[in-house]
Amino acid sequence: MQSFSASQPRLLVLELWGLGDLALAVPFLRAASRHCRVSVLAKPATEPLVRRFCPEVELIPFTAPWTAFEEKYRLHRWPWPQLSALLSDLHRRDFSAAVSARPDPRDHALMALAGIPLRAGFPRAGSALLLTDRLPRPSDPHRAAHWSALAAHFGWCLPPAPLARPSGGRQVVMHTGAAQPTRQWGADKFAQLATKLRAQGWPVTILDEHSGDLTALLQTLATADRFIGNDSGPGHLAALLGVPSFTVFGAQLAANFHPIHPQAAWLDGAPCVYKPCHDACRFASPHCIRELTVDQVWTRVTDWLAS
Repeated sequence: MQSFSASQPRLLVLELWGLGDLALAVPFLRAASRHCRVSVLAKPATEPLVRRFCPEVELIPFTAPWTAFEEKYRLHRWPWPQLSALLSDLHRRDFSAAVSARPDPRDHALMALAGIPLRAGFPRAGSALLLTDRLPRPSDPHRAAHWSALAAHFGWCLPPAPLARPSGGRQVVMHTGAAQPTRQWGADKFAQLATKLRAQGWPVTILDEHSGDLTALLQTLATADRFIGNDSGPGHLAALLGVPSFTVFGAQLAANFHPIHPQAAWLDGAPCVYKPCHDACRFASPHCIRELTVDQVWTRVTDWLAS
């Protein structure tokens, strides 16, 4: 267990990827805020998430070039002036410690270049040299387990997973979008699923990536009694709001990234030797998710609803 020497230590938390990734970090952010002044380095679009679920945490907005899904390694196109300005800003803030739950050498390099004295994380590809506190990866591969291991390293207890809100309602919110094609089951298939649900007496609201900003999305999710969607951010947001979720997985493994909720359920995509994939499919179409039929998903969804 580590401790901070400052009377009011400042902690920098790195989560530079998607909405779902930051949603999984919320329990850690809440726990850390009881012991430190916490800032989170995350994408600018996550501001409504931070404001709603952990308003005591300061958001430092930054879009890391290595989180792009295309051309991320064309270093000559990276925003080097913005990176330099960010590092200068982090130096001025005089953080006591920094953490990252990702075994990502780029996170570890950023923490070291910012001159932060205590740097905790999970080393990979030689990045142990950049960390002062090197944690072994937990046996549970889920990203939430990595945040739990970081909390345990500092002697902090994470809040429990949200409980389902008591409700006899039957309102289903369905989100058909996802950042990448490898995580998109298909809007037409979701529409067919919605037709089946409505025939069973479940009112369904269908959203997609064009359904307003994040604040509006959170407001709609808060009205739901159930959520159904792809492996993407809205499912994790629903879980934070206490809404049971059903996720259609494709290229990613549910064991690594399913929403944290006691009534969450999911259907894994078809097997593929290249799974888990993160950026692009090696085939003409991501068969792991596109070949899941409406009947396959319907069977699992009806079991989930009945339970």
